[in-house]
Amino acid sequence: MYKFNLKQMICFFSMLFLSQISFSQTENTTKDSLYIEEVLTKTEKPKVLHAEPLYIDLIRDLGARKGEKEWNVGFGITDNNEYDEYLALVEYEWAPIDRLGLEVELPFTIYPSNKNGMAPGSKLNSVKLAAQYSFYVSEKQKTSLAIGYIHEFEMNEFDNYHNGRLFVGNVYNPFFVAAKRWGNNFHTLLYTGPAFIHHFEDNSTHTNWQINSNFHYMIPGTRNFIGVEFNKEVTKTDFDMTIRPQMRVGIADNLLIGIVTGIPISRENERFSTFFRLIYEPGH
Repeated sequence: MYKFNLKQMICFFSMLFLSQISFSQTENTTKDSLYIEEVLTKTEKPKVLHAEPLYIDLIRDLGARKGEKEWNVGFGITDNNEYDEYLALVEYEWAPIDRLGLEVELPFTIYPSNKNGMAPGSKLNSVKLAAQYSFYVSEKQKTSLAIGYIHEFEMNEFDNYHNGRLFVGNVYNPFFVAAKRWGNNFHTLLYTGPAFIHHFEDNSTHTNWQINSNFHYMIPGTRNFIGVEFNKEVTKTDFDMTIRPQMRVGIADNLLIGIVTGIPISRENERFSTFFRLIYEPGH
């Protein structure tokens, strides 16, 4: 009977281990290729698979196709210096035609405790309407470009509804989006634009510039990803940035959950925050 010596056994198991790694990588690459191919070739209209940020999310996918739709429910907690702030939102987005996404969102801010009298009143922040059009989609370059517009009808605090003033201002927010996928798994995205905030009470207007850059890694063979958002806001006198590490996990074929942590670079008023987003795609 032929017997393996120690050196031969080590060589044998090393080759077996390497072959398993190679098979696993090939299998994941095949899964990625098949999923990306499904997105790209579902219809004749070109579309590139991009990872969508979870906190400042897009108005439907870039390169959206007619009939796509999605429900989002979000909940967050922010630890401010003087009080805690609870955030909640409900939004519906859909694509009535190819490459055009529309959205209706109701964002709430709730202050459950105001012992020191520092917290503002709870309210429905605004009725938010938005549109986004992908004007450039290149499968070869794995790149998508879009423009959009968000209009917010700002609402009064719940306690002030008896005054008969429901709306207190408008926010006009045009924006631009550029996204690129590097290979199968790495994704970058830039979302930027000015927000012109108009207050009815004194008829004043001021401008905030939003510059949001994102980097994500999509787990091979899945729709799950890990990544980070850098949410930056610039005014004439101030610059603020919050770093938001995040992850998205698929619970079912048409249901995903996103988890976000907020870390401000300057703790002037806001400290750490947490945000959760439940994403449901009916008919997916």
